Amino acid sequence: MTMMDAALRERASKIRMLVLDVDGVLTDGKLFFDHAGNETKAFHTRDGLGMKALQRSGIEVAVITGRKSEAVAHRMAQLGIEHVYQGREDKLNAFLHLLDATGLDPHQVCFAGDDWIDLPVLLRAGLAVSVADAEERVRESAHYITSRNGGDGAVREICNMILSAQGKDKEILDQILAS
Repeated sequence: MTMMDAALRERASKIRMLVLDVDGVLTDGKLFFDHAGNETKAFHTRDGLGMKALQRSGIEVAVITGRKSEAVAHRMAQLGIEHVYQGREDKLNAFLHLLDATGLDPHQVCFAGDDWIDLPVLLRAGLAVSVADAEERVRESAHYITSRNGGDGAVREICNMILSAQGKDKEILDQILAS
């Protein structure tokens, strides 16, 4: 990852929760259906390791997605992610509910999105992140744009940035190497 400027480091140092959109951020945004109409999604394994590293360092992870998917429920359960909001086209309402449930302030939350439906939350989050292939308006509203596209390790890049800004990246790596 490239060097962070002081303003980005300051924002990232305050983060206590990472909130992610799913389609287009955790996935590449493509939807796959089998002959029976069952939906499948592909998740990047490095994103999962990054989210587990955040959790290990005391930073919560949550998802807010406009669609409902068993694949999302299954993957988030695998990762131990407690706050999963599916079928929430009004993402701001879900975000406000999440803040209330966790007692966090918006400036303590990083939100990553890729499309217009994410803008109401992006504009309120303490650290607004866009994936590289997000819609132009979303990229213009972000404090940080990943170098990777959604579904291609962009979430891992975000996790690494937060861990680095908080000086926790070396600690996590040391834990992994010691095991």
